[in-house]
Amino acid sequence: MTDREQFLAGERPDDVAFFLHEAAVSGIDALAERGERTAEGVVLVVDGEAGRQAFQSATGIDPMAFAREAMGTEGRVDRDLTGGTCPDSEGDGGDREGHEARLIFAFAEAQNEDVEGLYAEGDVVHAYVACECGQRYSEKWLTGE
Repeated sequence: MTDREQFLAGERPDDVAFFLHEAAVSGIDALAERGERTAEGVVLVVDGEAGRQAFQSATGIDPMAFAREAMGTEGRVDRDLTGGTCPDSEGDGGDREGHEARLIFAFAEAQNEDVEGLYAEGDVVHAYVACECGQRYSEKWLTGE
């Protein structure tokens, strides 16, 4: 099982995962040596604080500020953390051209039975996306979905 599969299954709750599209960062080949190469970029799974620092180093974006900005707009994030459906693509007839995910930052939050909703059902993945068009959006789901 890859690091990404373990993260998405809820087996690495202290880690963060992030996807970097090859058009969004330079040195993608060097990053691929530390992560998992995908068709259009690389996914890295790194210990929490080190992962946040690595994301900021690679992108120049503070991951927590990025998350705060993206959480205001709901979109669809691919469950493999390599893409998504930008809410602005609906105005383009659902066409993904010009709406590819350039960056995805994700972390998991442990189940909390003291609250209602999704968090009471199990561990939750929070994912935040920067789209090629400039839109930032997010989605959360139960691990293992």
